[in-house]
Amino acid sequence: MNDIRPIRAKSGTNQEGTSAHNRRVMIEALRLNGALSRADLARATQLTKQAVSNIIEDLERDGLVVGLDTVRKGRGQPSTPYRLVPEGAFAIGLQIDRHLTRAVAVDLVGSVLARAEANLPFDEPSKGVEVILGLVDGVRRELAGISAQSEGHLVGLGVAMPGPFGLKNSDDKWMMPAWQKFPLLETLAAGTGLNVGLQNDAAACATAERMVGAAHGVDHAVCLYVGYGIGAGLILNGELYSGGNGNAGEIGMALLSPAGPGSTPLEHRASLASLYQHLSLDPADERLYERIGAMAAAEDPTIMAWIDGAAHDLRWSVHLIETIFDPQTVILTSGAPEALARRLVEGMHPLLTSIADRPGRNLPRLQLGTTDPWSIAIGAAAAPISRAFDPLFSAILKTRSTGF
Repeated sequence: MNDIRPIRAKSGTNQEGTSAHNRRVMIEALRLNGALSRADLARATQLTKQAVSNIIEDLERDGLVVGLDTVRKGRGQPSTPYRLVPEGAFAIGLQIDRHLTRAVAVDLVGSVLARAEANLPFDEPSKGVEVILGLVDGVRRELAGISAQSEGHLVGLGVAMPGPFGLKNSDDKWMMPAWQKFPLLETLAAGTGLNVGLQNDAAACATAERMVGAAHGVDHAVCLYVGYGIGAGLILNGELYSGGNGNAGEIGMALLSPAGPGSTPLEHRASLASLYQHLSLDPADERLYERIGAMAAAEDPTIMAWIDGAAHDLRWSVHLIETIFDPQTVILTSGAPEALARRLVEGMHPLLTSIADRPGRNLPRLQLGTTDPWSIAIGAAAAPISRAFDPLFSAILKTRSTGF
């Protein structure tokens, strides 16, 4: 009887000079599948047993993996399974929105260990950054209380905020213009001493879904993020695609009719900002999340009217995403309450016919993903972990380029 279980992993390469890529492949295989033996890893990654042994030994020395108790299956040789050490690396994620900021600390496998939030002064980044640095400092102290070695294993600070970034018309109120013009990354790097990276909030949600959510182990997925604005996080060939200027997936700016008088961007009609306007609610209201959740759960007529219109426009966006990117699935994510997000998904059905409408699918065309208001901060924290440890074509290219 063949009891070999399928293992999700990318292929490594046995060519000389590609150890950085192979380390990443090994770490990802352990993250996706849990504990695996050296034989399992060799079979899944198509690396030689010797290459796997060498990498496992390196990862053990670096404190990233640990061997478990030896197990024996049938008449074969006993094997030792290996698993990731969560405390092998940490990262901090920061969400910056119009009225608030959230910070979280995660470990190598994406578990949240510390979190904190605070209000931000609207459109005053010079004051707001002081609040942010205090928040990050508090999270770091809390993390140090959990793991005494955390400071030495911090791989970076990930920042997520609404995009798009660097456009000519940066005075658009949807783009947080004052923050766009502020030297944010330089100020945060100087204030924390960490490597700092930036992504838009939709990409951060996709990063979170890839690490611990519905996109875990999926090579081709698009996360449609419904927040204050609307964006799409693109996971293509197992990697987050950010585009040439970090603005890939800004689907909220797509027009719902040809450009000209009367043309309206998608996010002006189907985002949470449009909902707040529809309900005459203050986005800075601290009880906003609970109020919207209660209204959606009770099927309040005023919120259901907005859901009907928003679902109609979002249905079109799924058709557009499927036609352009041909993903295995589209995942709707949101910082809104689950009751509201679920009503949106239900209202988007039936989906428009597209190239994705085919028999034999393993995943639904559209599914509900994370509806946690902390998901952006979690995704921001996952980004430095991903840059440091996930398989990337750039890891191979960088290694090879040193040989020329």
